[in-house]
Amino acid sequence: MLDVRRMQVLRAVVTSGSVTAAAAHLGYTPSAVSQQVAALEKEAGIALLERVGRGVRPTAAGQLLVGHAAVISQRVAEAETALADLRTGRTGRLTVRYFASVGPTLLAPALARLRREHPGVAIDPKLTDPDDPLPEVEQGNADLAIVVRRPSDEIRQGIRVVHLLDDAYQAVLPTEHPLAAQQVIDLADLAGEPWVGSEPPGPCLEPITDACAAAGFSPDFVVRSEDYATAQGFVAAGLGVSLIPRLGLGTRHPGVATRPVRRPEPIRRIYAAVREISLAQPALRALIDALMDAAKE
Repeated sequence: MLDVRRMQVLRAVVTSGSVTAAAAHLGYTPSAVSQQVAALEKEAGIALLERVGRGVRPTAAGQLLVGHAAVISQRVAEAETALADLRTGRTGRLTVRYFASVGPTLLAPALARLRREHPGVAIDPKLTDPDDPLPEVEQGNADLAIVVRRPSDEIRQGIRVVHLLDDAYQAVLPTEHPLAAQQVIDLADLAGEPWVGSEPPGPCLEPITDACAAAGFSPDFVVRSEDYATAQGFVAAGLGVSLIPRLGLGTRHPGVATRPVRRPEPIRRIYAAVREISLAQPALRALIDALMDAAKE
């Protein structure tokens, strides 16, 4: 295989017209330049230079390699420029995975800010409900995922999780329900009620079942839905009560009342998950900052 660095030495010799001039330009000794050219000729299997008076000129093979060396030099320069743009956040692509209720509340304002700050960065957001998007981050298929985790969940090697916010669940009741007259509802007061499920099995359902267990009961799900709008519709129709996180109540059904819950208050904890190695990307760090600010608002 031809040595690319030796090709650049040959190019310097041909461009300057002599080994001595090339050595001065490159900061080598003339002997070192001659050795590099001789090694390249051995790799090529053909003479690359011929003497003309006190100087040298390329053979046909030498001129061929010099042309390719110029192309290689140009490509390297382009690669360095592209890498600098990526390193400083001027260009690049970010792949983001998220679940439905954080889309309008957290992700949309964060992406709008990122686009203003890094207009050259392409953004690829993709809804992942009900799948767990963390494996996509681990495998390098996504740069960032917004996930729900418990404090006891294991931190996977090579993954950084950044806490965004704690999203408390609220009781969702038919407007005429007796408990709707209260400002705050003890979770145990919902023990004897029929329940409308609002979450699929997984990290968003676990805070509900765990809190109910701490209050001394297991919810009786008489109907299940895996989206908050439908769950509210079921509650409004009188099919049961439900717990829905605040981020899922951005659009309120007119036939329901929502109340805070206590003793205990179910909470889902929302994080941004990224690979440790990816944190060197300015655009990715900017997105995390934007998500944290959106969560505060």
